[in-house]
Amino acid sequence: MMASGWRFQFDYGIEPMKRPFEVTFLGCLFIVVGLANPVLHLAHGPADRWMILIAAISIISAVGGIFLLLGRSWARWLLLGWLALHAVISAFNSVSETLAHSLLLAVVGYFLVWSRAAKYFQGARTE
Repeated sequence: MMASGWRFQFDYGIEPMKRPFEVTFLGCLFIVVGLANPVLHLAHGPADRWMILIAAISIISAVGGIFLLLGRSWARWLLLGWLALHAVISAFNSVSETLAHSLLLAVVGYFLVWSRAAKYFQGARTE
């Protein structure tokens, strides 16, 4: 046990895995998208009754991105669900939007679940 200022750190002899670039990139991307999405929707027209729902869904993306950067395993599932929701919603707009969101879901899913970056979340804290 080592004292570091006012905090105590326990040294278990296990070196924590460095955050992979893919996780850093995706976490930052989701944060930017979550913060920029309401602004872009407001720029395209006046606020309406859907703006609250759009802002809430966007905040989910930003929160997921923050906790993805912190290495929380649940955040990757939250973001995959967020992307899946977008794929379903885009099905009501156009085929091209549906294909784009579905492809994005597949690529992000690969990096967060099956790639070497997914090993970063093994043993991650779920708190």
